[in-house]
Amino acid sequence: MSGHNSGGEKRAPRLIIAGGGTGGHLFPGIAVSDELRRQYPESSVLFVSTGRPVERRILDNAGYPLAVIPARGIKGMRIWAGIKAVAAAAAGVCASLRLLWDWKPDMVLGVGGYSSGPVVLAARILGIPAALHEQNRRPGITNRILARLVNRVYTSFDPEPFERICGKSPDKILRTGNPVRREIARLREAPDTDAAAVPPRNPDRFHLLILGGSQGAKAVNAAVPEAVSLLPPDDREMLSICHQTGEADRETVAAAYEMHGAAAEVHAFLTDMAGRYAAADLVICRAGATTLAELTAAGKAALFIPFPHAADDHQTENARFLADNGAADMLAESELTPAALAERLRHWLGRPEDRRGMAEKAAAFGMPDAAAVIAGDVLGRQSRL
Repeated sequence: MSGHNSGGEKRAPRLIIAGGGTGGHLFPGIAVSDELRRQYPESSVLFVSTGRPVERRILDNAGYPLAVIPARGIKGMRIWAGIKAVAAAAAGVCASLRLLWDWKPDMVLGVGGYSSGPVVLAARILGIPAALHEQNRRPGITNRILARLVNRVYTSFDPEPFERICGKSPDKILRTGNPVRREIARLREAPDTDAAAVPPRNPDRFHLLILGGSQGAKAVNAAVPEAVSLLPPDDREMLSICHQTGEADRETVAAAYEMHGAAAEVHAFLTDMAGRYAAADLVICRAGATTLAELTAAGKAALFIPFPHAADDHQTENARFLADNGAADMLAESELTPAALAERLRHWLGRPEDRRGMAEKAAAFGMPDAAAVIAGDVLGRQSRL
């Protein structure tokens, strides 16, 4: 990606980011885009995906345009659904070819999800440089297929799975970590982290943050209010609760807290995540790769409840990696009951030193400069794409 036109005059970069489906795929792309715009304010970034409501909401909030193509997942489908998915993929490649020809990007970055496949393939056909970013310890099927076709692969964890696909090549595979939004990446550098907290921290309270992900987490949403109700009154009085539920469960969860007499902020979505992380003493959440990256970048103690039906059970593998290193706690959904969760809450309420130690170990795994590294590499400052 040269950043120059044919006459040698420097021009602003043009980047297409392909993929999505969940916030876990989109937020790393947004973090890279924000860093690119910080370095080159006149740069242009276009996201390409299937246009699901969650994608539109996240990108609207972030201020980035979205182009929509047809695409469907194939893995695990029955024959007829699989045929429809293949047809959608073919239509997606055709749409991507037209889009890339018209928009003329300097590079395409695939961030995972089946919608990245047609765009990266179209880039290959047109000879446009392309790269992938893999957020999880276990690569998704789309990135495993595309890895051989791209110029560069960025990994969040050990690059060994891609080395088996592509061979050991420092010119192709670079471990960067998972990009997180700049305000989260810079939390640990703040001279007074409490000043960034939302709401303002009360040092006499235990600030509990529950994240259901961009699409909610019904099992977690149901268990937490019940678990809080099982705590001794003194422990309940200590809690300051903020719970992101996803749109579908907000009213039900708010009613559950009210029924149990527990004060809680309940939101369908949270936008000021840096402030919420700054306030939190403990985060209860799923174990998507972006959540892990944000928590380790911010240096926060977490209790992970992995979503057991994620592709290849990658959330369990993500969470276990940190738990085995003393950098997080983990509770399998199969073991999730209000009583079991209440026991974990009491444990961490009563052991502040252990909780701080876990947060410090989490911070040791954080790679807060991932977005800057990828943006610099994409711009040709650190690579030979």
